Amino acid sequence: MPDLLTFLPPGSETAAEISARDWSGTALGPPGTWPPTLRNALSLMLDCPTAMFLAWGPDLLCFYNDAYRPILGYRLDTALGRPFREVWGSIWDDIGPLVEATLAGERQTLTDVMLDLSREGRPERSWWSFTYSPVRDDSGAVAGLLCVTAETTNRVFGEAALRESEDHYRHTVELNPQVPWTCDPAGNITSYSNRWLELTGQAPGEPDGAGWAKALHPDDVPWTMTVFAASLSSGEPVDVDYRIRVAATGEYRWMRARARPRRDGTGAIVRWYGVVEDVHDRRLAEARLREVNETLERRVEAALAQRKLWADVFETTDALVAALDPDYRLLAVNRAYADEFADIYGVRPEVGDCLLDILVGHSEHRDAARAVWSRALAGEEFTTVGEFGDPRRRRSCYELKFTTLRDASGERIGAFQYAQDVTSRLRDQERLGRAEEALRHAQKMEAVGQLTGGVAHDFNNLLTIIRSSVEFLRRPNLAEERRVRYLEAVSDTVDRAARLTSQLLAFARRQPLKPEVFDLRERLSDVADMLNAVTGARIRLAVEVPDGACHVRVDQAQFETALINLAVNARDAMDGEGRLTLRLACGRPLPGIRGHAGALGPFAAVSVVDEGVGIALGLLDRIFEPFFTTKETGKGTGLGLSQVIGFAKQSGGDIEVASEVGRGTTFTLYLPQVDPPVWNDDAGSPGADAEDDERGLCVLVVEDNLEVGRFCTQLLEDLGHGTVWAHNAEAALAEVERTPFRFDAVFSDVVMPGIGGVALARRLRTSHPELPVILTTGYSDALARDDAHGFELVRKPYSAEQVARALRAVVARHRHASP
Repeated sequence: MPDLLTFLPPGSETAAEISARDWSGTALGPPGTWPPTLRNALSLMLDCPTAMFLAWGPDLLCFYNDAYRPILGYRLDTALGRPFREVWGSIWDDIGPLVEATLAGERQTLTDVMLDLSREGRPERSWWSFTYSPVRDDSGAVAGLLCVTAETTNRVFGEAALRESEDHYRHTVELNPQVPWTCDPAGNITSYSNRWLELTGQAPGEPDGAGWAKALHPDDVPWTMTVFAASLSSGEPVDVDYRIRVAATGEYRWMRARARPRRDGTGAIVRWYGVVEDVHDRRLAEARLREVNETLERRVEAALAQRKLWADVFETTDALVAALDPDYRLLAVNRAYADEFADIYGVRPEVGDCLLDILVGHSEHRDAARAVWSRALAGEEFTTVGEFGDPRRRRSCYELKFTTLRDASGERIGAFQYAQDVTSRLRDQERLGRAEEALRHAQKMEAVGQLTGGVAHDFNNLLTIIRSSVEFLRRPNLAEERRVRYLEAVSDTVDRAARLTSQLLAFARRQPLKPEVFDLRERLSDVADMLNAVTGARIRLAVEVPDGACHVRVDQAQFETALINLAVNARDAMDGEGRLTLRLACGRPLPGIRGHAGALGPFAAVSVVDEGVGIALGLLDRIFEPFFTTKETGKGTGLGLSQVIGFAKQSGGDIEVASEVGRGTTFTLYLPQVDPPVWNDDAGSPGADAEDDERGLCVLVVEDNLEVGRFCTQLLEDLGHGTVWAHNAEAALAEVERTPFRFDAVFSDVVMPGIGGVALARRLRTSHPELPVILTTGYSDALARDDAHGFELVRKPYSAEQVARALRAVVARHRHASP
């Protein structure tokens, strides 16, 4: 027999068992009859250190090597030479299909298959990887199968534990309100939690490298990068505060970024690990007050036992701290409070004392203490300022903060006061306020000087013309042609002076306006013809308007004046040659301009676009100042753009300017858009009747200025009307009440001492609604804010024709309205 088993490798325990066994009674017969293929397979398997088994023959008798023996467990004693199905009957449902496929010639490889081998005779969970290969006989037919196997239970459990750990870590990171992050030694961000993307609104991958800095407040980027670079260079921990824009709210919040390096065996940094946490509320809160408050609330349940502990906490601050219960008794008091109290009142307060009893001899202070503490003890939390100290010496000013005390259940049990000396701060603020007031006064005087200088210059020029013309008009032998010329010069100069005054009032937004509703599309087409005459033949004027009406409610004359001023500036900027475009856009929002908030609108946007030299960036902030001009002397007053911005602001809009040197300028005038007017076809027009009605009227003139009153009554009498002159509104009311039906109209100044013209008109509208009132003014803040309050308005300086036209209009209107 030994000679027949020479193919078995020496030293193998399983080989020894094969050699010792009598195989003659088996289906294989004696080993001498075993085919060479079986012998070779057994020799290779038994000599291999990897766990293997061989199933051979029709009954698939079981052979295995020494490495496979532990896998058999309690089956080891009976497994050798038994049919493979009997050996592994407990798991045949799992491996049977594999065996059949292998015997059919297919090689099977499986990884991490869970099998219950029950090696110790009890159920177990184990995982295996194995390869089933068919073994062929000398004829090439499949005579058995060879399995190479290895247990992977430890690896499976290890990988599962690793996945659980990673999942746990991922959930811990993602649910953490802080933002963990890592970066390489050069400072390039390599990882971060999704919390950063949720906070900043950045897309995945966008924070990589240095992209995270895009989420920072622009003012904080330089400082943050400096601190970050210093830590990367020195290896010291990163600790820096910065603000990020929170995507959900649009607000900026303070964050604190911290990081420490990880080093290799040589000490070189291989990676930085850090977190970002929200410290916004912590920065805004007053740390000292919060510390005291938290200390008090933690100890309030055992008040008596913990009062000393409160006092010890209070001694960490130089503020005056005291706590009272609802009976005004001291729960706690720090040394600073006690010292100050004793210095003022000669009594040192102690825990348990009633504050009101201590102050019984100081009634004024006792009442003040009761008033302020009663609010705090009622649950009100507030801050106030008060003075403390010996009244014989300089008193200190303290900021007093009162906070409610509650027990662990939330019930209110008292209040405490936290007082900080703010004397120096208030004195500094007072000095700063005086300095700012002095600066504002200086700036105001500079502006007034510039304004009055410009006004004086222009008005002196106008007065020179008037004075010279009047002197020539006094000459008895003046030719008629020259007399007419000088009279026209005086009239024209008065009109120029009125326009100058109107421009100044428009800039100051004090110009009385006569708003009316009209369609900008139609008006721009009409104004274009007028602008052609202003700009000259070499200027190509284009008008771009949308389809459909676009109505606004503004003073039409002021609107036309604004367009003329813009067109004249554009003409001069283009040196009289180029393309000038008027463009209208409707239903637009008002953007934020010069730091002012915008509005949804709708607004009509009228743009004046030129191809001129443009405006230097440094001058854009000054172009709307009165009397500021870049034109040569004599070619501009510097009031054109002042009128435009004043008109825009007073009309509820604004003006925007965009300019590029050498490319041109665009001024965009924004005016509130309104609904189209509703016309009443049944309403008659009293204008024709009024034009035909030239009868003399009795007019009540109300004017406090003697010269103007004398001139006005003379003017009305020259127009054929009778007049009664009242020097103030009170006298006018008395005249009306004396003879109610005497007057056909009232012609009143607006600005007068006592009752003003607007108040007078309102009274008359209530008491005598049939009596028409005409208001006249050169300037009135009330009219500038609210149109003409529904009354006819004649602006000073006025002409006889303007007064006559106003009288005809109001009298005819009242006559038409009468039943």
